[in-house]
Amino acid sequence: MALLHFTDSNFKKEVLESDLPVLVDFSAKWCGPCRMIAPIIEELAREYAQKIKIGKINIDENPKTPTHYGVMSIPTLMFFKKGRVSEQVVGALSKAELKKKIEENLL
Repeated sequence: MALLHFTDSNFKKEVLESDLPVLVDFSAKWCGPCRMIAPIIEELAREYAQKIKIGKINIDENPKTPTHYGVMSIPTLMFFKKGRVSEQVVGALSKAELKKKIEENLL
């Protein structure tokens, strides 16, 4: 499964109603750390394709969802399980750190 693109309009269906755990990357095009982790997020989306949904939401184009979840800094990575936030990480992570977080949230 390729990297998904979440929006204010598809967030409920794609994230909150997902049978799989979901990793949402709240980001923006102008954010340096967001651009830095983008290739890692894309790699992991392919690597974990059948186990977890991984996608981005552009906070500038979709302000409602980040506001609802209190996103104050980007990148913010949120893990969702059964429609609820199970973990939140603010800032750029290495691939190894992010893989560890994904594995923890698959349990």
